[in-house]
Amino acid sequence: MTRTVSGRNSIGPADRPDRAVIDIGSNTVRLVVYSGARRTPDVWLNEKVTARLGRDLVTTGKIPVEAMDAALSELARFSVILKDLEISDVQCVATAASRDAKNGKKFLDKVRALGIEPRLLSGVEEANISAMGVIGAFPGAKGLVADLGGGSLELVEIGDGTYHHGVSLPLGTLRLPAMREDGDAAFRKTVGKVLAAEKWARKVEGPLYLVGGTWRSLALFAMHRSKYPLTDPHAFRLSNEEASKVAKKLAGMNPEKLASISGITSTRAESLPDAAAMLRVLLSRLKPDGLIVSAWGLREGLLFKRLEDAARAQDPLLTAITHFTAPRGAALSTATMIAGWTSGVVRPSNQTTEGLRLAAIMLALAQIRLEPNMRLKHSFEWAMDKRWLGLDHRGRALIGAALRGACNSPDPTSALLKLASEEDLREAAGWGLAFRLCRRIGAGSRASMLTSSLSRSNGTLTLWLDKSREQLASEHVTADLKALAQWLGCAPELRIGQRPEG
Repeated sequence: MTRTVSGRNSIGPADRPDRAVIDIGSNTVRLVVYSGARRTPDVWLNEKVTARLGRDLVTTGKIPVEAMDAALSELARFSVILKDLEISDVQCVATAASRDAKNGKKFLDKVRALGIEPRLLSGVEEANISAMGVIGAFPGAKGLVADLGGGSLELVEIGDGTYHHGVSLPLGTLRLPAMREDGDAAFRKTVGKVLAAEKWARKVEGPLYLVGGTWRSLALFAMHRSKYPLTDPHAFRLSNEEASKVAKKLAGMNPEKLASISGITSTRAESLPDAAAMLRVLLSRLKPDGLIVSAWGLREGLLFKRLEDAARAQDPLLTAITHFTAPRGAALSTATMIAGWTSGVVRPSNQTTEGLRLAAIMLALAQIRLEPNMRLKHSFEWAMDKRWLGLDHRGRALIGAALRGACNSPDPTSALLKLASEEDLREAAGWGLAFRLCRRIGAGSRASMLTSSLSRSNGTLTLWLDKSREQLASEHVTADLKALAQWLGCAPELRIGQRPEG
């Protein structure tokens, strides 16, 4: 779809939608419009219709007329929306139903008549692009991607930033009900044969990365069942044993009961028992090192695949947080300087954790812009509920603890203790208390940091101020110094004029 852009709406540059993906899947047809950073795009609009194009692939081998009409009607609407938003950068892909149906070509010709140019993906292409989505969401990931859609299941190995051995299997959620009609034993045998035919009846190295709405619903069920403290299933992990128990429970559940759980739609609820039954086979055959849920897949893979190597190499967490906090008054340069000012006291030994500390400082800087009565609750929700890439759930907890510390509420909550150890949470809360002290001295200004220092030695936490800045030594500064010292198990010392040795 190519259009000339002749003008722009009044949306700010940072939030202007400028690219889109249309995903013509076997179950849903979806439009996602993106804005924001190229490395970590924000979802600006997400629209779909559950057309179920692939629902009759097993019986008639065709896309039903009413499903085709529903999809084309929504695609026509998408075309108008994109025109009104003046978005010319549009990728449209079609997957299993359009690929396998006898009338798939006819359907895609009708899509083209709407002014949309769909790219029909082969099964291997679909697997590989989904793999790119997971690689983009989890830098350094190594394991196996399992992308479950309505018409097919894609499996592809990932590692070292690339993918290999991608296959597409006729095991989509719309095909599974017919396969289960002869009973669970026959179902397991059939799925096993499909895996064996593609040489996937073997153990894989690393975890199984689950992609697709049905898998996310499985994760939501597991989270609901365990009273998990987070709401976003992205990066949710299950051990093989935990996953096996969840899958066994789900395989026999009533879809109506599943649909009552927050976040699980009736459509997903219908497909969950069959998907869970298949997952039990995958676990027994592939024996992965646990499961990890990925919110990124095919659509995000299309975007990530187009990036230059330098953009792909960017840290996704810091990129996203920089984009999020910049309009809220947080500058990376200021955060870096604060990180350096506090490093002698609360610097983690782990390089990865130091990146988390910098991310927490940037969010703490943005936190200040909130009204005082909103500060603690609202910023804590940023850590716990906003989707961040390159961040596991332990990392979320550490950032949350740091933001609580920055609000002078360092004690860990029960929710945080479910995600990280008390020792780690105490350390992270110290990051926040140290940030609070730094900003208290001189509003976090460059001048105040250059004329002061914070050090820790022999059980004493020493704050030094240059003689020219002694007016900054208020009772609030003294109180915050004492609070941090007590948290670290030190005695506080305020020194003005003579700089401490070392």
